[in-house]
Amino acid sequence: MKNTSERARFAALVLAADRHPGDPVAALGASGCKALTPVNGVPMLHRVVSTLQGSDHITNITLVGPPRALLDRDPFMQALLRRGEVAAVEPAASPAASTWLGLQHIASRPVVVTTADHALLRREIVDYFLEQSGASDCDVTVAVTPLATVLAMFPENKRTAIKLQGGPYCGSNLFAFMTPESQKLAAFWRNIEQQRKNPRKVIASALGFAATLRYLAGRLSLEEAMQRISAAVGVRVGAVVMPFAEAAVDVDSVSDYQLVERTLLQRAST
Repeated sequence: MKNTSERARFAALVLAADRHPGDPVAALGASGCKALTPVNGVPMLHRVVSTLQGSDHITNITLVGPPRALLDRDPFMQALLRRGEVAAVEPAASPAASTWLGLQHIASRPVVVTTADHALLRREIVDYFLEQSGASDCDVTVAVTPLATVLAMFPENKRTAIKLQGGPYCGSNLFAFMTPESQKLAAFWRNIEQQRKNPRKVIASALGFAATLRYLAGRLSLEEAMQRISAAVGVRVGAVVMPFAEAAVDVDSVSDYQLVERTLLQRAST
């Protein structure tokens, strides 16, 4: 293990492009772009960027999407771009392809990747994930949150979860690419991104037949899953189990949007 007193400094990559036309969350805002849709009065992208800027672990921020023309019409983002506090590249055709593109744009490692719809992201969440990632011996770390943790705070929220021993676990839209070799995972991600809402297919793609059977029987542990994925990809992949329910909440739907807005209103009133 690395010395936890050594503070790793991360570049940040924010995936901020719309995945498909006619996104129902994008339709809730005036910009026509999901990332710039306001939640409780503040565009989601503004919230994520401000959170990343508040972390002492983050050195610079790069956006992949939305299109530069939309950013130039947003005074807050335009000012950040003009001052060089944020860089931007045009998005690719998919989240995985955009991640690959962004990693090519950022020469240094480590890089933390998150999404613009992570509207409940807080500095504590970012710092915890980056500190755990920096203390690991992994090429890549992936944030996961126990479904029980999510439901304890958001009992009516429906989240896609992967059934593993000690779980189920929800993805949490935080990825740390620690080494140059970590880009192999971005290529792997491109191959399975269309299956992300079907955990069984993801497991089958990543782990092979025998491990898939163990997964279906509920006997596959998180650690074993990471070991199998590491072997499949050819890099050391580890999971950071997050103690924050909000880490697993992104805004994929109107119901997610309503949940996040309620949560932010409650947070502002306390």
